[in-house]
This record gives sequence, C-alpha cells and structure tokens, in this order.
Amino acid sequence: MFVVGCPRSGTTFTGAALGSLPGFVDLDEVTPLKAALPRLAALPEDEAAVELRAILERVRLLGLARGLRGVEQTPETSFVLPAALRAYPESVAVHVLRDGRDVVCSLLERGWFNGERSGADDAGHAYGSHPRFWVEPERREEFAQASEARRAAWAWRRYVSAARDGAAVEVRYESLRESAGELARALDIGDAEIVRALAPFRASSIGRWQRDLSPAQLADVEAEAGGLLQELGYTLSG
Repeated sequence: MFVVGCPRSGTTFTGAALGSLPGFVDLDEVTPLKAALPRLAALPEDEAAVELRAILERVRLLGLARGLRGVEQTPETSFVLPAALRAYPESVAVHVLRDGRDVVCSLLERGWFNGERSGADDAGHAYGSHPRFWVEPERREEFAQASEARRAAWAWRRYVSAARDGAAVEVRYESLRESAGELARALDIGDAEIVRALAPFRASSIGRWQRDLSPAQLADVEAEAGGLLQELGYTLSG
C-alpha cells in the first residue's frame, strides 16, 4: 500500500495506523526511496517502476517484512505514483488530503521552505527557498523569490494534484475517522479493525489557519492554491 499526500497532511499517522493492522507492516518513509525520487520522477514510467520495486524489495528483505502487506508512506511517492502502482499491480494507493491552509501552518512551523534555513532532511534533500524537482520548470525563479507561505502553498498544490491523479482512495484529514468504512472496503478487511487503528486520531489542529496565518500569508496561500482549495470544497476567506 502507498499512503501519499503533501507533507504535514496526516500521512505519517495514517501510514502508521494502517501498518499496525494484522498482516500489515509500516515501512515508514523509506529513506533510500525518498533520496531517489527526484531522479525517478524524471524517468519513463516503466524504468521508474523497476527501480522503485528494487529499492522497496531490498528494504522489505532487510526488515524481514516479506509476507506482510507493506505500507509505504513517503509523501514524494505522490510524484511517481503511476510507476509505484505499476511496480506493485495489486497495491492500493491512499491519498490523505488536508486543508492546504492548515498544511501551510504546519510547514511554516517546520521551516523547510524558509530562505534562511540550512541543513537537509534524512534523505539529503536540502531545506531552504530553492526550487524542488516538483516545481514547474518555467516557474523555478519565481518559486525562489516567493514568500515562504506561498512556497508552502505551492508544495501543497503540487503534491495534491499529483496524488489525486493516481490514488484509488482519497480520505480527508478533517474526517479521517469517518473514512474507516471506505478504507476497510479498499483493503478488504473488517471495519472494526480500521476503527481501532484510527482511534488515536486527534482533530485539535483542524482550522488552525484561522488564527495562525496573517492576512498577508493567507492572501499568498490563496493566490497560489485558491483554485484547488475551492475545487476541493474548502471555502476561501473572502
């Protein structure tokens, strides 16, 4: 199973919850795959599928996870989802969708797109204001010059658009517990098991954008991603 979506959308919680089910194993974010994804995203789908499967099978072998249903939850897998599903034809892709404004709040806290941030993540991808592999080529210079809030909204828009193109199941962070039945049907397991796995979910951060984003930040977010927010049913501030 592939759990995809924008970082800070609940993919970690959802992946861990599904990985705790009997017969499943949470592979977490697979660091070798995460490191390879910018390169895989540029390959033809068939080539990317072969490499992706080779990476994951090594991880499954080393982690003694063969024979179990692996739950891979690297957000950047969103950008190679057709290749991932080609590599594992019987797999299921679950997209965790969260209000982009709340995602921006969380990303601003992390500072991953802050122009003054140094360092890199566990896969060696640098933090800061530079354009990532998922930025449209013709807008790379614009990305580097945008506000941090706009860059975060940009990330949300690109991840969500990519994940929606390939995921068979889409669940909303705001109603994650209510998605138990849909997930149970997709995974062919009992509703009660999913309900128990999702029980620890806490909804306290829903709607935080209303108090945490400044008017200028909110304007930048809606300028970059307002169209997709509206398309997905999230009411804009104005």
